[in-house]
Amino acid sequence: MAGEVQLTGTLARPALPALPTQQVVYLLLDITATPAVAHVQMPVNVGFVLDHSGSMKGDKMRCVREATQRALGLMGPQDIVSVVIFDHRRETIISAQPVHNVAALQAEVGKIKDAGGTKIAPALEAALNEVRRSQNTNTISRIILLTDGQTEGERDCLRLAEEIGKANVPLTALGVGDDWNEDLLIEMANRSGGVAEYFSNPNDIASFFQGAVQQAQSAVVQNAALTLRFVQGVEPRALWQVTPLIQQLAYRPISDRAVGVSLGDVSKDEHRMVLIEMLVDPKQAGQYRLGQIEVNYDIPQMQIVGEKARYDVMLNFVADPTQATTVVPQVMNIVEKVSAHKLQTRALEDLAEGNIGAATQKLQGAVTRLLNQGETDLAQTMQQEIENLQQNGQMTSAGQKTIKFGTRKTVRLSDLDLPKS
Repeated sequence: MAGEVQLTGTLARPALPALPTQQVVYLLLDITATPAVAHVQMPVNVGFVLDHSGSMKGDKMRCVREATQRALGLMGPQDIVSVVIFDHRRETIISAQPVHNVAALQAEVGKIKDAGGTKIAPALEAALNEVRRSQNTNTISRIILLTDGQTEGERDCLRLAEEIGKANVPLTALGVGDDWNEDLLIEMANRSGGVAEYFSNPNDIASFFQGAVQQAQSAVVQNAALTLRFVQGVEPRALWQVTPLIQQLAYRPISDRAVGVSLGDVSKDEHRMVLIEMLVDPKQAGQYRLGQIEVNYDIPQMQIVGEKARYDVMLNFVADPTQATTVVPQVMNIVEKVSAHKLQTRALEDLAEGNIGAATQKLQGAVTRLLNQGETDLAQTMQQEIENLQQNGQMTSAGQKTIKFGTRKTVRLSDLDLPKS
């Protein structure tokens, strides 16, 4: 049956002036599951990969144990769990099994102690093998990796991340503290189709672990993919996922005027928002259809495969420029937050190339945008790192991580209170 997924769009500007030049059009697309799937909950198959090296001693180790135990408390006999721990060696302390006896599994996790160095790849391989043992089309599979240190064998980590992605098991790569390679974890997450996250405070791990399990249980819409078909004179410039995290989406050409992009799983509890930047050739005054957007999806628990929802993109061009001054502030705010993220990304690329002046200039532009959006804490951190760059020629490890991950999380539910179309 149709109607399990709704596709709606909001233009940043409902009307544009009829100019003789090409113009940029911003469309915020909202992909949401409808109440038709509210009753569905997915069985999950979760593999935890936990660092217990010597540097995890104290609060970090305690928080990881407690976080894993609380996540187990959300699971039941329909779910599968495995736990691999690592220092410079790996050990599977819970092999893949249904969560029948939560207390016994929690007790096993409670025995984890800190020791040794850090070597992620062998543990990641063991976790993938455990998850694969129970993987099937009716189960949502995830691997959750947490570490606080630099690892040996980074190439092996990237190779395994690709293998994890091919196995359709997104990797959630988590770093706690300051002494770990965020570029490695982000690249591992990207190659697997997963996400990376940073915790400066170990006490935040528990809520994230719980949220990760709950999100997997709610991921009833699977294999979601967008197809964007444009009319002559309209072309995409960029696609940005803005929730749950800001991330540029790679799209592939399907035909001369159509592109496709994968969205993966969509939770029944979330708004998956995508900001589409389009270039539109000059138009005479009038209403025009710029194209059609289609989302394809599966819901295995309801035996639904290849269902579709569609949205037509319509835009007015007006002869009188004074009639084209209205903007939708919620969409423009999101455009600004995406712009801040782009600026910090380019600034860090400049910094990696040794161009401190260019990096500083871009970071200052990001600060201005963040302040305009009320993101004062993140803007202050960024301003402090600008001063560090100017005085010392480098940023602090903690500051760089805060900036890199913080600008991805600036879009919140309060930003999504869009006008009804």
